[in-house]
Amino acid sequence: MSDSVSRRSALGFAAGAIAVAAAATAGLAVPSHAAGRARRGPGAGPRVESLVAGLTLDEKISLLHGARDPESLGQAGYVPGVPRLGIPPLRLADGPAGVRVAARATALPAPVMLAAAFDPALARAYGQVIGREGRALGQDVLLSPMVNLIRTPYAGRNFETFTEDPLLAADLVAEEIRGIQGEGLIATVKHFALNNQEKDRMSIDVRADERTLHETELRGFEAAVRAGTGAVMGAYNKVNGTFACENKPLLDDVLRDRWGFEGWVMTDWSAQHSTGRALAAGLDMEMPDGTHFGAALKRAVTNGGVPEAHLDRSVRRILGVMERFGLLGESVPERPERDPEAGAAVARAVAEAGATLLRNTDRTLPLTGRAARDIAVIGPTGRHPFVSGGGSAHVVPDRADSPLDALTERAGRGARVTYAPGEDLYGKEIPRSALSPAFDAEEQRVAAGREWTYEGTLTLDEADAWTFVIHYSGERPEVELAGTELFPPVPGVGEFFSGGLVSTAPDGLNVRRATVPLTGGGHRLRITARGGDQGQTFRIRRVTAATRAADVAEAVRTARGAHTVVLFAYEDATEGQDRTSLALPGRQEELIRAVTAANPRTTVVLNTSSATSMPWLERTAAVLQMYYPGQEGAAATAAVLFGDCDPGGRLTQTFPVDDAHHPTAGDPRRYPGVDGVEEYSEGIHVGYRWYDAEGVRPLFPFGYGLSYTTFAYSDLTVRRVSGPGVDVSFVVRNTGAREGVTVAQVYVGPSPDLRQAQAGRALAGYRRIVLRAGERRRVTVRVDERALSAWDAKRHVWQLGTGRRTVHVGTSARELALSTSIDIKGAGS
Repeated sequence: MSDSVSRRSALGFAAGAIAVAAAATAGLAVPSHAAGRARRGPGAGPRVESLVAGLTLDEKISLLHGARDPESLGQAGYVPGVPRLGIPPLRLADGPAGVRVAARATALPAPVMLAAAFDPALARAYGQVIGREGRALGQDVLLSPMVNLIRTPYAGRNFETFTEDPLLAADLVAEEIRGIQGEGLIATVKHFALNNQEKDRMSIDVRADERTLHETELRGFEAAVRAGTGAVMGAYNKVNGTFACENKPLLDDVLRDRWGFEGWVMTDWSAQHSTGRALAAGLDMEMPDGTHFGAALKRAVTNGGVPEAHLDRSVRRILGVMERFGLLGESVPERPERDPEAGAAVARAVAEAGATLLRNTDRTLPLTGRAARDIAVIGPTGRHPFVSGGGSAHVVPDRADSPLDALTERAGRGARVTYAPGEDLYGKEIPRSALSPAFDAEEQRVAAGREWTYEGTLTLDEADAWTFVIHYSGERPEVELAGTELFPPVPGVGEFFSGGLVSTAPDGLNVRRATVPLTGGGHRLRITARGGDQGQTFRIRRVTAATRAADVAEAVRTARGAHTVVLFAYEDATEGQDRTSLALPGRQEELIRAVTAANPRTTVVLNTSSATSMPWLERTAAVLQMYYPGQEGAAATAAVLFGDCDPGGRLTQTFPVDDAHHPTAGDPRRYPGVDGVEEYSEGIHVGYRWYDAEGVRPLFPFGYGLSYTTFAYSDLTVRRVSGPGVDVSFVVRNTGAREGVTVAQVYVGPSPDLRQAQAGRALAGYRRIVLRAGERRRVTVRVDERALSAWDAKRHVWQLGTGRRTVHVGTSARELALSTSIDIKGAGS
């Protein structure tokens, strides 16, 4: 650990984090492209070599796999260390959007919202918050950031990563890692590699050619290595026929030999499939247990099947990183105190900077005058804050205010703000008259060690589709209807990973749903609930056609009675499962149509994970994309809606029109795979490149986003600099009446000298710019050699794309205001 890390004070962090966040959102000059040479660890020094020599075989093996933590803090993993030699334990916590332990932490906006700011400096501040809090909460290793590209809009973890563009992904992951590790927490970049979907993720064989790998998915991982990441997490899936966690071409040939990575490689949880083969391929640590690297590894070493030198190599890598971070020796860095206020400041800055305005007709936003004084708030996430996605991204927030409360406070005294849910996420009470014998289905308490049962009849007056909603605090109650269990265990990890909104009631109880078509008349009902060690509370509710119709009718009345409507819509994504449609779930589209028909002055606020189809778009007055905005999301949403800040975000993924028009649509070999094999046959044409190559019109292009003001771009010049790079210079002027944000994007066309398929244009640089009304600024964006190069799969090197190349500057991949060309020459030309 460097002196700057070990001596960082709590005060310094708080001031620094807020200052960086402020700079990132105030238009100060920040690098348009995160650059940096490889910052490798110092290698195995004398202390590490001495420790390796002093370890017994059992002790070495104990460092190579996870174990049960005797003093668990609720983190994901634990490695016990070797106390007799002063090797401390390692605690490993999830943390793509904040530290995930059984304690409160700053719940930051989802990484996809961070990425929408197009601001590497803000990514570093984001990392600083997580790094400091991870250390403060007793953690040593962060299982983040995730840098897999957004390849299909269905992927359940798109909100946990950044973008479909390799350059932007590389810039952001590098800066976030610098922020995390600058606070003394070891970062783990994941999932290496091609883990771009949750469907069949444990077994799918992903096939991609060498050029596609290097020009798309691997670019972010390479940037993470150059930024000094301490660890890399192998993916679940296979890559070109071999599981990623025992894939020598990935783990040794690329990661270590080509990129010079000196840290350690761990598995994703239970992603390992062999012992000697995985160790020889370059895997160092099995998590969360020792199925393959425990007793099986000891037997393999003892009988000569695995050289002990292979163990020593992995132990050396782990200890080398621990030494680099000051975790070995007599004086280890003190753990800081949490600074919730500094964390909250960064969380809000990210949410405001990433808020992306997609539609704004007739200056509906910002809300002013009567529109700001007479508001109907509609939608379940208008009242229940949608903080984070589900699975390993979920964080226990310090706080999470209701958007309804934030909007009411911001509207001020004398304003009228009304509310209607529009859709009931948590169910309505089952009438006692429908149950025979009657019982209180709304609140049942089962004492510890006891069992509660009910047997009776549920009677319906007419046929209906009921959604049964069970709320419970302990073991999920068994509910049988006509002999069929309504809530069986979810297969795979689905039992453990659930969404961040719909699976938890406002009072903290777990929630599951089951929809069943029922005939009129009686239905046999049996419920069994167990108290377990702690006792538990449960309730069972229902949603029916009648309750849904009543909710929509109430929303329509509320909308008609207000001048302006702010309708919150959601999509609840989680690790372990992919989406099945780009449409909003449930009957939200029906709700939007009904509300916009009642009041056309409706703004839709989207709390969604990824791209969403919008057949209702033209009926709305405005659409604001807020993703999963973290604990400060309510305040940030209110600030953007009322114009206290400009919506600063731009799309880092293309939004398709519908399920039939995107890069993986219509070809199951591309997604989700056929017979266990998935082909990245689109090659380098990932994201917006595919839309350009295929001539497909998106709903919203990559890089798109509106401001509350207007900008003019002019006077484009491009000049060569030392080496093969170029400087792209242009003037940006705020032509509106208020301060605002624009994100200037530089795209470069193909090289005439490269004899291989190329993108029609690819992002080569960008700059987030904040200008006052009337302000004019000349901006220069450096386009480096890598952005001008393509991977030569025959020679296994990057090849500069020379010749006359077009340079575009604009505000999205489809809105290119300026164009020129320049001759690109080799370094010796």
